[in-house]
Amino acid sequence: KRKIGLPASVIAMGRGFLGMLFLLAVITVKRQKMSFEAFKNNAINLFLSGSFIGFNWIFLFKASEYTTDAVAILCYYMAPVIVIVLSPLFLKEKLNFYKVICVLVALLGMVFVSGVIEEGIKSLSELKGVLFGLGAAVLYACVIILNKKITDISSYDKTIYQLGIAALVLFPYTL
Repeated sequence: KRKIGLPASVIAMGRGFLGMLFLLAVITVKRQKMSFEAFKNNAINLFLSGSFIGFNWIFLFKASEYTTDAVAILCYYMAPVIVIVLSPLFLKEKLNFYKVICVLVALLGMVFVSGVIEEGIKSLSELKGVLFGLGAAVLYACVIILNKKITDISSYDKTIYQLGIAALVLFPYTL
């Protein structure tokens, strides 16, 4: 992101738009049709997940502006831990002893890898980067949870709709 020289919102919107166009080309070559009925049946979850994807990217790119890419990505990769913690609430899954141990080990690993024990958070700017990275992780976790609720739609259709919605939602924000 740093080397591109464009705002995070422009990169995220472009990513969604170009991804959508690429997948539309793929299904055209494969002679597949998109199902509008599947879209209607999943419209709310597709809209929410597409929106979360777009803002997730902005948060991730913003994180890299304020801290190192390594720290930003380390925070971002906390999304599976967040999914495990939220799964009893939203997916009606049980949080068993094994999952709790996995969450604790992942959190402990993040603390050790981040270097926060030795160096601490060096500046307010770096803290901002960590918070943006964790915000991106929360949004990504929401996408994972919502994707489990989106049913009876092809993976191509789902991804095309989500990327298109991400680009569409980010357009006014980018302006």
